[in-house]
Amino acid sequence: MSLPNYQSFMTPLLQCLANGKTVKLKDIEANVYQILSLSAEQLKLRIPSGKQTYAYHRLGWAKTYLVQAGLIEQPKRAFCKITPKGLAAIESGEPINNQYLSKFAAFIDFKTRSKDESEPAQANATSIVSNNSDKTPEELIEAAVDTLNTNLSDEILKAILAASPVFFENLVVDLMLAMGYGGSRKDAGQATQYTQDGGIDGVIKEDKLGLEMIYLQAKRYTNKTVGRPDIQAFAGALDMHRAKKGVFITTSSFSKEAFDYIGRIDKRIVLIDGAQLTELMLSHNLGVSTKQVFEVKALDSDYFIED
Repeated sequence: MSLPNYQSFMTPLLQCLANGKTVKLKDIEANVYQILSLSAEQLKLRIPSGKQTYAYHRLGWAKTYLVQAGLIEQPKRAFCKITPKGLAAIESGEPINNQYLSKFAAFIDFKTRSKDESEPAQANATSIVSNNSDKTPEELIEAAVDTLNTNLSDEILKAILAASPVFFENLVVDLMLAMGYGGSRKDAGQATQYTQDGGIDGVIKEDKLGLEMIYLQAKRYTNKTVGRPDIQAFAGALDMHRAKKGVFITTSSFSKEAFDYIGRIDKRIVLIDGAQLTELMLSHNLGVSTKQVFEVKALDSDYFIED
């Protein structure tokens, strides 16, 4: 369930400050959410890092923009108070958003501020304020990372499909090892002999002591959907090895019947499709390397505490 964008929080926030009191944002957040009629489900949504809810994240950025425009002031850290400009904004009856805030020189300066001051700030104000204005800066970063990772996932799948079947079988074992199963390839993981696998493409210890084994099946497909017959055959191969657990990995996808089947058998079989495969490879840095790191810094409040 989607939430209103951060600009939608601006008017309710000013309304909650209209009494002129100096308050903590945390003390009035519930009032802002009530004005916006946010549901319990919406209030539970968390940003990808999990550190805070989307609602509070967007409320915080709404406050930041209002402060930069001069509609709110912060007498001390974590406290805020409405200014005469803020009261005037409420009285105007106009929608309070980035377009409204662009009337104020301080806000234009904030949005256009950069190390390169060769261009007049006002010249680019309209485009900068309007571009991607529904998202907060951190949400824009997350969206950009998601786009890059989606493109990278496509590249990973193409590389897998271009490699040999034996390479893919070894990749599956490497992935399980990267996820923490077994310890090392020498001690815990192995790819079985090609053409003599009996329906099993890899074997890995569930733990470093090898108390139980996990059997792997790897299928490189492009458009073919893996159906119930393939999973039944894999379950039969597990029977031959007296195994209880297996992982079936494919570069394509699984049919509904395949998922229904594993839900009705005693064996524990996990199905991983192409999208999940690349996601796991990215999460565990398998077959990828870090190209560039951007740091998002925050104020260190402890540093500014005087003895």
